[in-house]
Amino acid sequence: MSFIHSCFLLFLLFLGVDAREKRQSAAVTALTNEIDSQAAFLKSACYNKPMDLVFIIDSSRSVRPADFEKVKEFLITMLKFLDIGPDNTRVGLLQYGSTVKNEFSLKTYKRKPDIERAVKRMMHLATGTMTGLAIQYAMNIAFSEAEGARPLNQYVPRIAMIVTDGRPQDPVAEIAAKARNSGILIFAIGVGRVDMSTLKTIGSQPHSEHVFLVANFSQIETLTSVFQNKLCASHLCSTATHGCDHFCINTPGSYICRCKQGYVLNPDEKTCSTQDLCATEKHGCEQICVNTPGSYFCQCYEAYELASDGKSCTVTDYCALGNHGCQHECINVNDSYVCECRPGFILHQDKKTCRRPDYCAMSNHGCQHECVNNDDSFVCKCRNGFSLNPDKKTCRKINHCALGRNGCQHECINTDNSFICRCHKGYSLNQDGRTCRKVDRCAETSHGCQHICMNTDDSFICQCYEGFLLNEDLKTCRAMDHCALNSHDCEHLCVNTEGSYTCHCFEGYDLRDDKKTCKSRDLCKSLDHGCEHICVSNDNSYLCKCLEGYSLGEDGKSCKGEKKCGEGPVDLVFVIDGSKSLGEDNFEIVKQFVKGILDSLEISQKAARVGLIQYSTHVRTEFTMAQYSSAKDVKKAVSQIKYMGRGSMTGLALKLMHEKSFSEAQGARARPMRVPRVAIVFTDGRAQDEVSEYAEKAKQSGITIYAIGIGKAIDEELQEIASAPQEKHVIYAEDFSAMGYIMEKLKSSMCEGWSKTPDVSNPELSSELKSGNSEVTVSCSMSTIKLTTQGEGGVTEDQCKCKNILDFQISTTEEVKKLKQQLETVTQRLERLEKRMGQQ
Repeated sequence: MSFIHSCFLLFLLFLGVDAREKRQSAAVTALTNEIDSQAAFLKSACYNKPMDLVFIIDSSRSVRPADFEKVKEFLITMLKFLDIGPDNTRVGLLQYGSTVKNEFSLKTYKRKPDIERAVKRMMHLATGTMTGLAIQYAMNIAFSEAEGARPLNQYVPRIAMIVTDGRPQDPVAEIAAKARNSGILIFAIGVGRVDMSTLKTIGSQPHSEHVFLVANFSQIETLTSVFQNKLCASHLCSTATHGCDHFCINTPGSYICRCKQGYVLNPDEKTCSTQDLCATEKHGCEQICVNTPGSYFCQCYEAYELASDGKSCTVTDYCALGNHGCQHECINVNDSYVCECRPGFILHQDKKTCRRPDYCAMSNHGCQHECVNNDDSFVCKCRNGFSLNPDKKTCRKINHCALGRNGCQHECINTDNSFICRCHKGYSLNQDGRTCRKVDRCAETSHGCQHICMNTDDSFICQCYEGFLLNEDLKTCRAMDHCALNSHDCEHLCVNTEGSYTCHCFEGYDLRDDKKTCKSRDLCKSLDHGCEHICVSNDNSYLCKCLEGYSLGEDGKSCKGEKKCGEGPVDLVFVIDGSKSLGEDNFEIVKQFVKGILDSLEISQKAARVGLIQYSTHVRTEFTMAQYSSAKDVKKAVSQIKYMGRGSMTGLALKLMHEKSFSEAQGARARPMRVPRVAIVFTDGRAQDEVSEYAEKAKQSGITIYAIGIGKAIDEELQEIASAPQEKHVIYAEDFSAMGYIMEKLKSSMCEGWSKTPDVSNPELSSELKSGNSEVTVSCSMSTIKLTTQGEGGVTEDQCKCKNILDFQISTTEEVKKLKQQLETVTQRLERLEKRMGQQ
């Protein structure tokens, strides 16, 4: 009852707007306590009520500075009862004088304290009163979705509250009607001597609910509770099935339907139909009446034009009436028409149809071959193979070859209607029929040459490769045996080469500098050398060496030092995001991140090999693992990478990485060498293509993938990309300020992964040495070697790097195979020589 009583007192206050200011001030004082007591109720009523509310404030000269401050206090009081938030009430503020100033839009602020500060900062314009311009700005811009208004189909109320103290200096009725028809509910508040009829042209109907007038700015605060009741009432347009065809407008406790301009509301007060003024009014159009939204205009049929009265029609094109009967062309003349023929034709006696004159039949044309009529006369033409003489009547045979356009490379031969090309002896005509090529008898005949066929002018001859001689049949070839023809002085083996020979040594020996004599090369196998890691033979002795990461002790045999993280061999490819969302500054941060990872690696062809690809709308390989073999060169290449700045095709990048980047052609080591293959994928947002397919293929092929996400990166995509376990291989941070944390975490994960000794299952990478009662098994991977000795003393293990030993073993095995093949060849040749000598 207290709430109803308060509303009744406020209503009495509005009826007495013309009473004296002193009496009104007393009434305001009497209502203050009741307004405060209803504040809690109104605040709860406004809770969680979505609406888009724009205040439009008169800032003209007639508003005194003190009154302008009271308007700001009124706005701040109104804000206290509203539930401000992106999903609830959004608030915008315009002030206007001679121009419109947008203080802030519906999307600017999301918190009530920010809006209150913006209201307090608002400065008085003190210019004209362009109310219509302000309403138009609100309709076209302030309530647009670009400025934060929610779409009409969400039925969020759009409310404009206009406060003015004077007569507008521009038209307001039409633009206010358009704003209301667009779905905006307008409250009009007049202060002082404002004309009530002007307020009613602005405010929505019913005017008793939306138009208010107070005597001065001191009394504007009395409207606070009234507006809270109206603004916080249920918005039936968004909660009820209103059925409005065009617009639904919320009213206190109900709603009304409105139609777009040019439409009228049907009797059901919900649906709309086009306003047919041509059918409902006496339009007076002589021929055609055309409806427009809210009006109509007259048109005329084809061949007529609209008279100056805008209603009657007069004939302008007699030919367009369609009954002239002209075969070719109809020409309007004065108030009638005449028929004309196209050039080369003459008009029949009926003055409508046309015929072409036969000039060739009408005169003695004198053409030797053919007479041809044209539009105004005739011309003579010649048959194919002839051209017209200068007299334009007689004809002569054409010498096509003499015209100089034949294009024949060798000879041109005239025919009846054209020409043909012919080639000189020893040449044949190409498919273009003009150029010639030398006859390739080697290609066109079965020459029988064993090695090389050489063309001559009329035939061919056979030749042999270097180091071979032509046999008596002049076709087959035999090898020259330089070892048998020369005193080679090779201590062990003589092997023929192309044009000469070379000396080779038996297995276990090396060729000396004289390239003839041999020396034993492996003292390490025949002596108890005592080297802790590696024994290397030289000319007549040996020396001890240590694996990478270790240094030789003072005794020249033992090794000291520990293997550091990142020193082992690894094939590493960076896949970095170069999309537009990253930005050039952040892209530079990513490049520094890559350099930081490189600092933790030993980069060389024996240790870490590094490649990098950048992806955007397309994928670009910046450098492969085969290009650089030092940290300095790799860092320089990273510094020179140019930012792409387009889309984000992460899946396409994973495809290139899987199919190309880890191929041996691009520097990756062969799979039997068991070098770890690692990819670091960096992204800052959602991929524009599918990532799961090639991420899975890469992981199945043995590539370990670390997925690093920044900002808007999608966690599900990072998990699809990364290897298992995901808590180790997925790293995410909110922004680029955490790049240092990401770098350290990635280094830690990588070091932990590489420090483990992988199992060796490839029998090609193991060898055994047996001595007495002990058996030594050497098992190598690309990162570690285990030496295990089984015997009376039990089992001992020592781990060390084995890449140098493995490379040495593989190269030695290949070299031995080659020497064995060469030895077999030499043996066969020696046997053949012995047979020949025996026959002699």
